[in-house]
Amino acid sequence: VQIVESGGGLVQPGGSLRISCVASGFSFSSSYMTWYRQAPGKERELVAGISSAGGRTDYADSVKGRFTISRDNAKNTVYLQMNSLKPDDTAVYYCHRTYYWGQGTQVTVSS
Repeated sequence: VQIVESGGGLVQPGGSLRISCVASGFSFSSSYMTWYRQAPGKERELVAGISSAGGRTDYADSVKGRFTISRDNAKNTVYLQMNSLKPDDTAVYYCHRTYYWGQGTQVTVSS
């Protein structure tokens, strides 16, 4: 099993960023996929989740209306589009499927 996140970086407050997660080694198209994040000194928290076919999405209250999770099962990829970013969104973002984690991608929101 391999889960690889990419697309993180430095962005100014109010800006946008899209991060990606490519997975392999399991049945991606049958899996509920999630994004988590962990800020320094804080516990890892669930940000968003998406059902196997993409018909259902779930979001933490803190990101509702700003973040959008989506997936492309043909590419074994899940995305997180992040708009109206705030400094509080600064964290390492992890892609997750039951039992499996990626290595994370750093998102920093700062002027």
